[in-house]
Amino acid sequence: MNEMKQIFKVTPLLSKTKRSYCPGCTHGVIHRLVCEVIEEMDQFENTVIVVPVGCSTLAIHYFEFDTVQAAHGRAPAVATGMKRAMPSKTIFTYQGDGDLASIGTAEVVHAATRGERITTIFVNNGIYGMTGGQMAPTTLEGWKTETSPYGRDLVKEGYPIRMCEMLSQLNGPAYIARTSVHTPANIVKTKKAIRKAFKAQRDNLGFALVEILSTCPTNWGMNPVDSLKRIENETMNYYPLGEFKSVEGL
Repeated sequence: MNEMKQIFKVTPLLSKTKRSYCPGCTHGVIHRLVCEVIEEMDQFENTVIVVPVGCSTLAIHYFEFDTVQAAHGRAPAVATGMKRAMPSKTIFTYQGDGDLASIGTAEVVHAATRGERITTIFVNNGIYGMTGGQMAPTTLEGWKTETSPYGRDLVKEGYPIRMCEMLSQLNGPAYIARTSVHTPANIVKTKKAIRKAFKAQRDNLGFALVEILSTCPTNWGMNPVDSLKRIENETMNYYPLGEFKSVEGL
């Protein structure tokens, strides 16, 4: 009998704890990419993740490296203090859109403009996930949520915020990119972007953020397949993918 050739193995930086994410949620894919990059950069013993409140908080159960939980929206502030106190450590935040683009807008904007040597993984699914499916700052026009049952009205609620476009205008960031995980090809591109974001920190170049378009089938009221299609057909039309800022050396 011919021996089976191993072509893939799960990174040991992911715990074997049973996942509690909803079916079709892409948080798990993003977790794997982050852990693979940290493993490949040989930063396992040197890394600390800062999580706030929301679905991103569950990450503390699934990563094998050190974790710290911050108050809602305050992860960049906590990460700033940790990085300044321990500059040799790799410090990154893992945040959702309701957290980063609403409750914690001030924290991420000022961390970025100061050029703090931290990395931010920003998961954008356009809705508040864990807290009940309310409209988020990133919810698209016409999307129905618990607090916009007739669809987001731009006259009443304003326009969805584009964080990458805004942060890329600041002097402090070294790397700002938006990617997606709705197809295998885009998953590969997302991993490359995450690597650049951690490289920016390692090389002391400045603040780095990767926004990753994600799904929330439960609160969207869709099955997983249709959720992935929604990213392709709707989300990416308003949130175009690409690198918005990349300093020399990346």
